[in-house]
Amino acid sequence: DPAGLGGQFADRGPQYRTAIFYQNEGEKKTAEASKRGIEQLLGKNVGTQILPAGDFYPAEEYHCRYYEKNPEHYGRYKDASGRGAYIRDVWEKTDTPEKKLTPMQYKVTRQNGTEPPFRNEYWDNKQDGIYVDVISGEPLFFSGDKFDAGCGWPSFMRPIDEKSIEMREDRSLGVARTEVRSKNSDAHLGHVFPDGPKPTGTRYCINSSALRFIKKEDMKKEGYGDYIKLFGQSSEQ
Repeated sequence: DPAGLGGQFADRGPQYRTAIFYQNEGEKKTAEASKRGIEQLLGKNVGTQILPAGDFYPAEEYHCRYYEKNPEHYGRYKDASGRGAYIRDVWEKTDTPEKKLTPMQYKVTRQNGTEPPFRNEYWDNKQDGIYVDVISGEPLFFSGDKFDAGCGWPSFMRPIDEKSIEMREDRSLGVARTEVRSKNSDAHLGHVFPDGPKPTGTRYCINSSALRFIKKEDMKKEGYGDYIKLFGQSSEQ
């Protein structure tokens, strides 16, 4: 912003500056990792600030989720402001995360597909480490919560952080199931069932193609050192 006004595209002024507000250190680190990824993608610094959350004042209901309530008007504004053209240009000219996906990874994460049981990368993986979102890199599951459910897909008792995922009703097969998606990247992960072992009683049945496995010995150098505490050890070990 050469003029120093802040904002983006047709929206100018400090009230249009972007920011990410975090409530704890985990959210802060996730935001910082996401920002670094975008800066690597664009090849330049991003002005979005990462700030501790303070007082929050809800916006008028008319403005909330405006792009869903008024899609035609929002679409016209998006293109007229230059935002639409910029996004298309970035998509075509940069190496986006989706362009790095294999056909199976794309089918699973972006088309809600399911990989073959027993013929996927992590169904029988017994190594120590964490499983992260293949698109965003956000930590999702811990090897200590993984168990053999006999189904042919990686199964976990719980996610590392409930806030990293979201549940949706899925009736695509004619019966009610609960779909699991990554909240950050909106990637389809798999489904959750109430037939897991104690103490949770839940089984997160997840596609290997939606995950990337980080071995315990590689976690620190790949930027996941804070999660070594999941093993009950100091991050310095």
